This record gives sequence, structure tokens and C-alpha cells, in this order.
Amino acid sequence: MSKEIIHVAIVEDDDELRQMLAYVINGTPGFYCKHTYIDCESAIKELPNIYVHVVLMDIELPGITGIEGVAILKKALPHIDFIMLTIRQDDASLFGSLCAGATGYLTKDTPPSNLLQSISEVRNGGAPMSTRIARKVIASFKIDRKASPLTTRETEILNLLCDGMNYRSIAEQLFLSAHTVKTHIKNIYRKLHVTSRASAVKKAIDDGLI
Repeated sequence: MSKEIIHVAIVEDDDELRQMLAYVINGTPGFYCKHTYIDCESAIKELPNIYVHVVLMDIELPGITGIEGVAILKKALPHIDFIMLTIRQDDASLFGSLCAGATGYLTKDTPPSNLLQSISEVRNGGAPMSTRIARKVIASFKIDRKASPLTTRETEILNLLCDGMNYRSIAEQLFLSAHTVKTHIKNIYRKLHVTSRASAVKKAIDDGLI
């Protein structure tokens, strides 16, 4: 039986890096990269119509961010694995990516051999992460858990926010009005002392609330 060829797509706005990644992938037996994109908008439009196993996704992109892109694409294409390949190592980017549906999280200084190994790993059910990133994840499980100030409904909505859903989608799923959802989210922000979705997700994960 012949070995499976892993089809990889790349979403990266740096032309040189995008071309280099494609060159490395196509130059390695068992890997193939035909489709590359400079933004999430293009990827969201085309990925549903192509054959691909793994997507390498940058975070800082023009327009829709990589995290937002993964949240959109993962719902439409649950069979595809997404590996974030980024310079960002902050907690909000890390946990936001994982909540959105990313399976792996690597920094852009990852050696090509390790990157290829990570692509194979994620294809085989793994969740590859750079060493420093893995330590952050491990550390998040060692913190003291705090009693949640959120109600059951607020926690439910926060989990859906973490999944990348917008107000309208949350309202439809929970059979609530958009106004009610907005009120709950305002209360979540107030109780967690944050002012944005990313900060709320990070705070909730840091405190073990979701």
C-alpha cells in the first residue's frame, strides 16, 4: 500500500515565507502543497472546493484574522486540521486559536524538519505545539481554580463565544433574542473585568471558568 500524500494549504501574507513553506513542503516526499493564500477571505472562499488535509494559518493577516478564519472554516470543514504558524506567543492568541478550533500551534522559527513532522503528527491525530507554547498550556492547568462569578447561562454563552460564534448565532442556538445575548455578554465582561471577547476568553481559561 502506498503512503498517503498529505495535502497542505497555506494562509500567509508574507510572500517570501509563503513561497518558502510551499517549496519545503513540495520538496519533501509524502507532502504536497498546491494552494496558498495571502488572506483568510480567499481561503474561506476556496478551501471548501479543494482537497486538503492540513492548513498552516498565520494569525496576523489583513482583514479577517487567522483566529477568526479558523473559527469560520472549522465549522464548515471539520475534517481539516489547522496549525497556527505565527510569531505570536501571547496567551490570548494561543487560547483564542485553540478555542477557535486549531489543532496545533507553532512559532515561525520552527525548523522545517519539525514543521513537516508536526504536519504528519496532526494528520495522525496529534496536537503539535512549540515547546514554549506547550509549557503555557501545561501551566494553565496548574493554576488555582476560582469560583465562577458567572451564571450557568453566562458560562454557556462564554463557551459559544470561545467557539467563535457571533451574537446572532448564539441567539439562534439558545433561542434567545440578540438583545438578551448582548446583555448577558455585557454582564460577562463586567464580572470578569474585561472589555473584549479575547480578554474574556483568556480570563475564563486562566481562572478555569470554562
